[in-house]
Amino acid sequence: MNNAEVLRIRNDFPILAQQVTGVPLVYLDSGATSQSPSSVLEAEQEFYEQRNAAVHRGAHQLAVEATDAFEDARSAVADFVGVRAEELVWTANATAGLNLLAYSFSNADASAGGGPGSGARFALSAGDEVLVTEMEHHANLIPWQELCRRTGATLRYIPIDDDGALRLEEAQRLITARTRVLAFTHASNVLGILNPVATLVAMAREVGALVVLDACQSAPHLPLDLKALGVDFAVFSGHKMLGPTGIGALYGRRELLDAMPPFLTGGSMITTVTMEEAQYLPAPQRFEAGTQPISQAVAFAAAVRYLEETGMDRIAGWEAELGQRLVSGLGGIEGIRVLGPAAGRPRTGLAAFDVAGVHAHDVGQFLDSRGIAVRVGHHCAQPLHRRLGLTASTRASTYLYNTTDEVDAFLAAVSEVRGYFGVARDEDGAHG
Repeated sequence: MNNAEVLRIRNDFPILAQQVTGVPLVYLDSGATSQSPSSVLEAEQEFYEQRNAAVHRGAHQLAVEATDAFEDARSAVADFVGVRAEELVWTANATAGLNLLAYSFSNADASAGGGPGSGARFALSAGDEVLVTEMEHHANLIPWQELCRRTGATLRYIPIDDDGALRLEEAQRLITARTRVLAFTHASNVLGILNPVATLVAMAREVGALVVLDACQSAPHLPLDLKALGVDFAVFSGHKMLGPTGIGALYGRRELLDAMPPFLTGGSMITTVTMEEAQYLPAPQRFEAGTQPISQAVAFAAAVRYLEETGMDRIAGWEAELGQRLVSGLGGIEGIRVLGPAAGRPRTGLAAFDVAGVHAHDVGQFLDSRGIAVRVGHHCAQPLHRRLGLTASTRASTYLYNTTDEVDAFLAAVSEVRGYFGVARDEDGAHG
């Protein structure tokens, strides 16, 4: 990919043509929420205009067409991440998928999940351990905290070094026979670092622990084959990968999903109901009670088709170039501390940074006045920021529709921040 192609791609994204505060919008917040091309917007509208109906419930023509569109979307998204359609559960978002797992595990006992003993392998108790990392988004931390609180299990975490990399020698020490679940992010939403999935999966396999992967920052940006990675579960969200809000996906190995007790119960996830008990459908329907995000699933499928047509290898290469441009440029600006890997080391197309003497929220407001949209705050990763000695940072995150000119405009604006706020260096070199 190059700037000329990216400029053509931008024509597919109506929102990117607008101006903000009188200047062209530079959208560098795709790590939080990406923008959608016209084909995605049209797919959802077309569903409502042509085939809107409840799925898996009616025998009339519209209901059949709606069900076909819904399940075709599941197949498209499943193919995109290298898994079978029956291994993909629709959720409201990735956070909902992680909570589904944590609550299902805490519901597990000898009689849960529709049959004697079917949930026993997921049941946790005192003496068991759940292992996460110090860089996790709150969505992949708090559900496990709550699971441990409910079950008496212990939560532990793999620490990072000063550059943000996981301390693998500590991971080796912490992963023991007591470890029942290892949950970690594929790519950090703050550091931009890619974690060694194969190494961590191998460690977990040695002790029989289940592996849960947060793929929210990798599925939109990298070629992803969850089967090849060997994880047991993974989550990702539509709104971070050109799709709509309100939909995400949980991948789970079929035999595990079928054995897990359901989290939400009600209509559409059962086979037989009496006044005394119920029997549940196999996955994925056993986890899809009630009316589903049907139009959102259709639009999500349109989003992954757009990404596939563009080419995930090409997108990853372009974003890697933009990420290095961000880090190299920020590293050359006085008073800027970039979080995560240094320039020249692999990272995703984002960069979080601290501006000495200027709060991240002030940095964000200054950039917004120049039409540049970034993310400010702790990025739902307070423990990570605390480890790095910060309360907040500013984050610029790119996607397939960003140009090098936009990155350069961002860097030029950042170079003016400290001067605008009157922050200077004193004679001793300390920030004033």
